[in-house]
Amino acid sequence: MTTPILRRFRFTVAYDGTAYSGWQVQPRSPSVQQTLEETLAGITGHPVKIHGSGRTDQGVHACGQVAHTDLTTRLDATSLLRACNARLPADIRIRSAVLARSDFHARRSATRKEYRYFVWNDAVMPPERRLYAAHVPHPLDVSRMHEAARAFVGKHDFAAFTANPNREVESTVREIFAFTVTARGHAITFRVCGNGFLYKQVRSMVGFLLRVGAGAETPEAVSGLLDARSSRTARVPSAIPQGLFLWRVWYR
Repeated sequence: MTTPILRRFRFTVAYDGTAYSGWQVQPRSPSVQQTLEETLAGITGHPVKIHGSGRTDQGVHACGQVAHTDLTTRLDATSLLRACNARLPADIRIRSAVLARSDFHARRSATRKEYRYFVWNDAVMPPERRLYAAHVPHPLDVSRMHEAARAFVGKHDFAAFTANPNREVESTVREIFAFTVTARGHAITFRVCGNGFLYKQVRSMVGFLLRVGAGAETPEAVSGLLDARSSRTARVPSAIPQGLFLWRVWYR
């Protein structure tokens, strides 16, 4: 019988974040990372450390989180995917599993990420959407929000659109490649793609755009806040986590 060797695997993971404290391992509450590590450890028989492309907060979901880990196992990637999904809770699924280069890193190798934020804009929130969209009962001007979103595109200092992560951040400069706001019936979708995002940056940008859509701010106010490069104030609220999805991650 051949001796299993250490190999690096790359996973694309989808999850409903409702029951978890977020992606990252927390001392006294369940996380997606912890659940994956414990599941993989039960399959391989050794401790597992899994690295994600980025952190998601409590209540935030993912369709395309990417993670990597080094495993000593005889299982191939397809068999490993099946074994994991047979053991994982129903709110976490590995969508794909492949062998990765030894130098692949889920976070450091990423070149761009896409997030989508969903809003239900009607007087009544359908109960089946309550965990996967923000409810805004008052009218929103989608064209004004789309106009304001375009001001985020480019390389900017996003200090006014990030919260304190309680850890050192090297820079608050990020580049946004595209930001669109579209409506289909009562459903409004915010789609943003960038080279990386700060703590609560997407929720802060959406929170401000909702103020623009409600008429409390002008579309031009986005550029003013970016140009000021000042710290975030109460003028920039965070949209609730339930509407946010990590949609896709690209790699070189």
